[in-house]
Amino acid sequence: MTDSATFTTDEDRAIRASWAKGVLPPCPRCEVTLTHRAIGGGSFGLGYSRKREWLLCPSCKRSVLFDARRGTRT
Repeated sequence: MTDSATFTTDEDRAIRASWAKGVLPPCPRCEVTLTHRAIGGGSFGLGYSRKREWLLCPSCKRSVLFDARRGTRT
């Protein structure tokens, strides 16, 4: 089995659950604390706006991108 460049669904879910509790979680693969970047999106003129969060591992370079309000992947 090869090592994937992405997190598994369970790893992704655990990361988002930690973020929802206000915790900047460690990478499930290499245990390094993930870094955070907020990403705007959408258009206020069109009636919708997104607040997305991007959590990145500075070591293995895997990341999780999700909608902060819904807590779901984008």
